[in-house]
Amino acid sequence: MSISMFMPVDIRGGKDCIKQNASCFALGSHALLVTGRHSAKVSGAQDDVISVLETLGISYTVYDKIGENPLVSVCYDGGQLAASVGADFIIGIGGGSAMDASKAIAAYAANPALAPMAIYTEKRAPSFPIILVPTTAGTGSEANAYAVLTVDGADKKQTFTDRENSYARYAFLDERYLQSLSESYMISCALDAFAHCAESYLSPKADSFSRMFARYGARILYHFIKTFSPGTPTTPEQREAILYASCAGGIAINKTGTGFPHPLGYNLTLMCGVSHGRACAVFYRDYLDLNEKAAPNLCRELYDAIGADGEEIKNVIVDAADVHLSLDKETIAMFVDKVKNAGNYKNSPYVITQQEMLGIYKGLFS
Repeated sequence: MSISMFMPVDIRGGKDCIKQNASCFALGSHALLVTGRHSAKVSGAQDDVISVLETLGISYTVYDKIGENPLVSVCYDGGQLAASVGADFIIGIGGGSAMDASKAIAAYAANPALAPMAIYTEKRAPSFPIILVPTTAGTGSEANAYAVLTVDGADKKQTFTDRENSYARYAFLDERYLQSLSESYMISCALDAFAHCAESYLSPKADSFSRMFARYGARILYHFIKTFSPGTPTTPEQREAILYASCAGGIAINKTGTGFPHPLGYNLTLMCGVSHGRACAVFYRDYLDLNEKAAPNLCRELYDAIGADGEEIKNVIVDAADVHLSLDKETIAMFVDKVKNAGNYKNSPYVITQQEMLGIYKGLFS
């Protein structure tokens, strides 16, 4: 057996976990709160964080300009703001976009002379300390070092990561912050987290530890997706289970990265407005069919861990994605060209070719 795991994030969960761990927020004298426009406020997470900061006598500035698929330029501006107000640590509150942006902003804040795209290429001073508070249950970004950013003017995503500095010091998981999510968003989050678990489990980079987290997450998430009933509110127990399962998926992909549904799905998100979780899930029949050819025993292990056969899993995940698009051949060719060099393809037992990418898109969307 071979295992190799680096997981420096101190993850704390449960009701009122922020208030119960207030001393963890004493990481500096001025915090930059990185959020989107709504979820941090509506969920109550931002109020809980501010209450703790005020009790500790720590000043703060709110940067609430993070949208879906955060732009490099917006993260750069956040770093410049942090430097200008004298912030010395970053608190990201929100979904994957806010948490990913926080990691980039922490790097820019510590390196204010850095040009926007230089974050990917130049040596940097260590990032400012980061605290992350998820208000969704999909990306697991609180548990890993990845920040998926959108490159301005290019309609493509590029992952920023710093294995020494991009991890949060602390992450706080409270299911109450998920109460305001719509049913559609909950399913998209669950599909995203399920994809992380499944793609991590099948990855050649996986080991016994990462697969342990992937098994745990995949089974819980699949059961939720399969049994979800529109119009029936989620219970606190369901939200907590999904939140922890999503975090487990984030831990798993910290070791392995993700497989080919992710880069193929980025085009649908950026160019067609399909939510990220659904954009990954729509490729799952192709993803599992192809990997069954290369690693049938490993796929069977995954299906057994989930508690369903492969055909059922493919049907449930693709049906839940509910993506219906029609793309012409020129658009498909352009989509493939944008993601043909992504590193994710080597993260699957079956490594698809560019021609197979074209075939997958055509089969689904022509």
